[in-house]
Amino acid sequence: MKSRREQPRPADRVDWCVIREGASTVLARREQPAPIAVGWFDDRYWRERNLVVGEEAGRGAVLFVRQGKQTWALRHYRRGGVVARLTSDRYLWTGLERTRAFREWRLLWELYGDGLPVPGPVAAHVVRNGPSYRCDIITERIADARSLAAAMAAGKVDEHTLEAIGATLRRFHDRGADHADLNAHNVLLDHRGQVYLVDFDRGAIRADGPWKQGNLNRLRRSLHKISRQTGTGIGQAGWARLERGYRSRA
Repeated sequence: MKSRREQPRPADRVDWCVIREGASTVLARREQPAPIAVGWFDDRYWRERNLVVGEEAGRGAVLFVRQGKQTWALRHYRRGGVVARLTSDRYLWTGLERTRAFREWRLLWELYGDGLPVPGPVAAHVVRNGPSYRCDIITERIADARSLAAAMAAGKVDEHTLEAIGATLRRFHDRGADHADLNAHNVLLDHRGQVYLVDFDRGAIRADGPWKQGNLNRLRRSLHKISRQTGTGIGQAGWARLERGYRSRA
């Protein structure tokens, strides 16, 4: 079936577009280094062309692919917990605007446009099948970066980095950005010490509230878990430095 390109509604940004092709719907930047293709969201598309440059395993598995001069991160949305025993990657359809991929893409687009350190959104993909759907998202890869979890395991997290992490989290909170799964794997550090947040699935822009402390508590539990698993960590003194950075934004 021939693809159909739709214009954004007047209230939306004009630099992205929606494309429909059969059961698939793609939300993407209007300007791309190559024509938008539904095939982008299939691992085989990249593997057959020898364009895979790395990957991360696990439920939040990510495939890193080369597209022209850019490197992208492709993530397929997968379920966790008890529900995953029934379906690994299907979600209840309640409308395109409410799909997880579209909601995360739009949130990233807003944060990226505001200059916050998040990966640039490239495209989101939804495939509807009756009452359910599957989805994927492609974002730009943060160059020369590793997770806070990896840095902790290597024992390479200094006081300045911890303060920078705290200050960065405060920037997001001041913007009202709620990261629903703030953990040490979703905090990235590049070679210059710049801090990024990734994986905003189920994230949202919210009014001031207790969710901010909830984000910090979740991160602290993640750090404690990594400390128990690896024998390395930041300790109470390290957490105090992170909090100092967070308060410095006040």
